[in-house]
Amino acid sequence: MAVAQRLMGPSGMIGRSQRTYLDHNATAPVLPAVRDAVMDALGRVGNPSSVHAEGRAAKALLDKARDSVAMLAGVSPDGVVFTSGATEAAATALSPHWLRGGREVRVERLAVLDTDHPCIRGGERFDAQGVTRLGVDADGQMLQSALEAWLQDLAGQPGLLALCWANSETGVVQDMAAIRSSLAGHDVLLVADAVQMAGRLPIELESCGIDAAVLSAHKFGGPKGIGALILRDEDTRPFAMMVGGGQERGRRGGTESLPLIAGFGAAAQIAAEQASGADGAGWASTQRLRDSLETALLAMAPDLRILGAGALRLPNTTAFTHPAMRAETLQIAFDLQGIALSAGSACSSGKIGASHVLAAMVAGGYVADPALGALRISLGPDTEAGEIETFCRVAKGLIGRLAAASPRSDAA
Repeated sequence: MAVAQRLMGPSGMIGRSQRTYLDHNATAPVLPAVRDAVMDALGRVGNPSSVHAEGRAAKALLDKARDSVAMLAGVSPDGVVFTSGATEAAATALSPHWLRGGREVRVERLAVLDTDHPCIRGGERFDAQGVTRLGVDADGQMLQSALEAWLQDLAGQPGLLALCWANSETGVVQDMAAIRSSLAGHDVLLVADAVQMAGRLPIELESCGIDAAVLSAHKFGGPKGIGALILRDEDTRPFAMMVGGGQERGRRGGTESLPLIAGFGAAAQIAAEQASGADGAGWASTQRLRDSLETALLAMAPDLRILGAGALRLPNTTAFTHPAMRAETLQIAFDLQGIALSAGSACSSGKIGASHVLAAMVAGGYVADPALGALRISLGPDTEAGEIETFCRVAKGLIGRLAAASPRSDAA
């Protein structure tokens, strides 16, 4: 399907001539089935909390979507708490107040990764002095020594470890099962930002021992403005941040946004099939396209380096640096050539300043100038070979000029 068709609005028109969209980690195009689900729900009158026929019909639609999100996350439907997005879900989870088996647990200490998304890295409802940022190695993997030092410093007190399962800028995936193993014998809750994992790699909270996870619908073809806090065990959960009228079983107050939730459910059902390979291909073809793209990039400029190349990464993500490249400048150049990609994450790429992700990896041994930034390319399950060819054609000219300007231009 051509990009012009994928981005076509209800009127059959698009705002510009054909463009190549390679920024799925920022947001994925809304899927046709999702648009249909949203429009259908907009035509329904009832409030899911009402007991009359219209309310029961709305509640049935809400429950159907909850079942689909639960299937994607591998939990019971009772473990799905709908929120306004991943940021709210993270703010709810990063709380010093938790219930465990019906009893309150007070958590004073929080550890996050120095490469985490700002909604995790900021510590949310924890006091600043109680937040520890753990370093990473040159590939963006958490330093085991940093985790061990934090655990030792806990001295048996309850703690909470929250981290991005897959980094939005580099695609680097943390080994959650190994991390949970390191937590054995310690009273530590484990929270995972699974926003970039959903639909791309399996989300297995039970096998990884993850107590809570965060999801966002628009990262895999759902509508913006809807997300979820996922609980592995409904008896282990943070205190509600929004109480209101007791919706979501008292875990998040406020009337549920039924149209957005219906779209979330439709996207979750499709994403679960893609992640499992039930659709016949999964993301294997996307990874092959990503690998061919990286091979072409490295051939264009030997000084170019792929972030996280030595680690497990999402099948759709490539981020790279070049000693003569200012990422923001190159991003604009690609945009002018009809190609959409990012210089860092969408939540921070519009702001002036170096990427904190790249800076943390440089501190861990990655060789680059953090001030120059990194360029990120993120594909979707419907990205086509022709779009990669278009990118490579444009990149050959733009990156070729960088290679000529590099200190190693003779090698290039």
